[in-house]
Amino acid sequence: MKRRGFLAAAGAAFVAGCNKIADSDAGGRLLSAAEKWHMSAHRLLTDRTALAPEYPRSAVSPDFRGNGSVDPTNGDYPRHLEEGFANWRLEVRGLVASPLSLTLDNLRKLPQRTQITRHDCVEGWSAIGEWTGPQLSLLLEAAGVLPEAKFIVFRCADNLNGQDYYESVDLVDAYHPQTIVAHLLNGKPLPVKNGAPLRMRIERQLGYKHAKYLTAIEAVASLDGVGGGQGGYWEDRAGYQWYAGI
Repeated sequence: MKRRGFLAAAGAAFVAGCNKIADSDAGGRLLSAAEKWHMSAHRLLTDRTALAPEYPRSAVSPDFRGNGSVDPTNGDYPRHLEEGFANWRLEVRGLVASPLSLTLDNLRKLPQRTQITRHDCVEGWSAIGEWTGPQLSLLLEAAGVLPEAKFIVFRCADNLNGQDYYESVDLVDAYHPQTIVAHLLNGKPLPVKNGAPLRMRIERQLGYKHAKYLTAIEAVASLDGVGGGQGGYWEDRAGYQWYAGI
């Protein structure tokens, strides 16, 4: 028991120390450099296009819990829900040669990828689900991403604490074969709690990167002018790492 108490105290001191470091300019640069090292090391030690593990249908979790936003009430979302998302549009825009505006029917008619993968939440829980949708790479190729684009930003319909949810990845993860725009979970249309009608699946990253209630996919040259400039809602507000590779 004494050893546990010591470890708990040491852990608390470490976290407090990290917070103090993060509060300083030099500390912020240090943590930013550490994150870049984590991303570089992760990709150095693993194939950049290696697939995340996929599972048999028998491994699917009986319930795939919702997290974060589970029932958006802001903006036009309630109306779209009432209409069965008949008028929902997904835009592909930004630094692209041919912007797209796609209906759910457009997306369903594209070649589909189905994958059974594990969702790992930063809060410590996991679930396995079967996801179906077109690969993001297919949409990006159809739109013609311009050479100056370096990141892909995902815009969402949900608003938390006055800020619209968004996330982003670089082109490596955007073109990964398991990065899909999912519209089915376990063979059925996405439930509202899981991001209906569209959500991202970024299978090589933690759950907060998998943006829900997707409205737009935007190619940009820099993340500096997007949201708070850190690349995502939780990155801006809670200091989460932008690169959440697993």
